Amino acid sequence: MKKHDVNAIENVRRIENFETNEMNGYCMELTHAVYPHDEVHGKYCTIEEYIDCPPEDVYRYLAQTRSLAEWTYSLRDMKPTDKKNLFEFKDMIGDDTLCFCETKVNPDAMTVDYHCAWDQGEHLWMIYLMRVVPAELVLNKPGSVVLWTNCHHPFYDKNAYPETAPAKRPVWVGDFWTMFYAGHWVEMQNLKHILEYRHKNKLPMFDESWLKDSARAGSKLKDSELKDPELKGSGKAEVVGV
Repeated sequence: MKKHDVNAIENVRRIENFETNEMNGYCMELTHAVYPHDEVHGKYCTIEEYIDCPPEDVYRYLAQTRSLAEWTYSLRDMKPTDKKNLFEFKDMIGDDTLCFCETKVNPDAMTVDYHCAWDQGEHLWMIYLMRVVPAELVLNKPGSVVLWTNCHHPFYDKNAYPETAPAKRPVWVGDFWTMFYAGHWVEMQNLKHILEYRHKNKLPMFDESWLKDSARAGSKLKDSELKDPELKGSGKAEVVGV
């Protein structure tokens, strides 16, 4: 790489080129008592929550695609598709809308990414990025911190596949973007209370039968070959069910 001075790059602020008093003033300038909603949630929608449940259990639960039919507000009736690892749900807020989902996980980092789309399963552009962090590391107490981010993909503003939409459907998923933070907060509370209840009462996080259907869209695996996404990863993202 050609050597250059990073301090000379526009908008790079480091102690070498931006004195402490300048930094303090700049931070004060950027800190407001009230922030416009669009400024906070316009391009990205991130929420976070503490869950009094071991991180391994939270991760294993989220890694099961069927969990979406339990802790989300409106995804129901999960069914396999002909494509391996791809499932369809009914999204009850969209009348006859189908929502397609493929779940990708990384056991080492405890990330669970739901790749989704309304109406069609060829281009999964709605990406729900989730990470489970051991609370011992960041809060010095047992439990988990769950981080969840969505990015404002341009298809939220305009449906790129209108021909796949149900006739006369009055809404598009992007119509709800301004309420994503509030809606996701409600769903995060669902996740928190479901898992805390089961952990407190020493109940299984999910029914073992989930392992069968979490597998096995488009798959010919036998029941004996089904696996739970345990925390022994390769360091690479995996598609649940592979």
